[in-house]
Amino acid sequence: MLALAVRKAFPGFRLEIALEVQEGEVLALLGPSGSGKSTLLKLVAGLLQPDAGSVRFGGLDLTSLPPERRKVGFLFQDYALFPHLTVAENIAFGLLEARWPKAAREERVKELLARMELTPHAGKRPQELSGGEQQRVALARALAPKPRLLLLDEPLGALDLRLREELLLFLRRTLREEGVTALLVTHDQEEAFLLAHRVALLREGRIVQVGRPEEVYAHPKDPWAARFLGHKNLLSPEESQALGLPPKAHLLPPKALSLGGPLEGVVEERLFFGPRVGLWVRLGGVRLYLEAQEGPREGERVGLHLDAFQVVTLEG
Repeated sequence: MLALAVRKAFPGFRLEIALEVQEGEVLALLGPSGSGKSTLLKLVAGLLQPDAGSVRFGGLDLTSLPPERRKVGFLFQDYALFPHLTVAENIAFGLLEARWPKAAREERVKELLARMELTPHAGKRPQELSGGEQQRVALARALAPKPRLLLLDEPLGALDLRLREELLLFLRRTLREEGVTALLVTHDQEEAFLLAHRVALLREGRIVQVGRPEEVYAHPKDPWAARFLGHKNLLSPEESQALGLPPKAHLLPPKALSLGGPLEGVVEERLFFGPRVGLWVRLGGVRLYLEAQEGPREGERVGLHLDAFQVVTLEG
């Protein structure tokens, strides 16, 4: 288990985090730029020292150990591959450093080349590869020494949208197969939800909420968390009251609002996304968003159903 209880201060910013990651678990640190995600990762890796607190893994205190003695794998956003080495040599680099026997080293490299679908590229240099192939080489190199802990800093951030979608599931499958404990930093909720067993929301150096992706998305703690996770129907106490709800801040998750019902609204804006349609509807003076397979045109009146049992009360 990875156990963090650390504090680190910079001019104008203070990080204070207490967090546990179970063995074999992938935990995503999800937050906007400047929230402290990468700082926390560097504290775990030993690239920064905390002002106070400790970093413990598997019962060992890593706090005072230099990075090379922590036996932690690190996957950087820019991959940091060695341009003068081949794909196979890049993957083997950590094994040479760890003084693996030659036969075991060659077997592990062969295994990872096959798993990452890189066997035909074993003799190539990184600059001869596509972005997606480079990402797989970097992942293979990080996993090669079989680290008990893997740190991933925006691992898909340098890829275009098509490659990101293609490699998300590949990375998810690889992490599950390796069974490695992993700490993932990302600002992308889809990436966090698909890759992680649990998600920790960070804001200004503090943890706002931790839980399974489904729980965090369906029940955000406060308006900031709901907005950051992409929810659109955030109601002020006054708007809640206008819809017949108690005068508190509420979230209407997607399943709380649907077409067809006794409430009458007017479509103000219709957005066509191909497989679905987004509708901004005015209901009782409140502007609400919902999606459907197909929908009415702008200006049309529509019947709406509001399921009060699905409404989430927010803190603050």
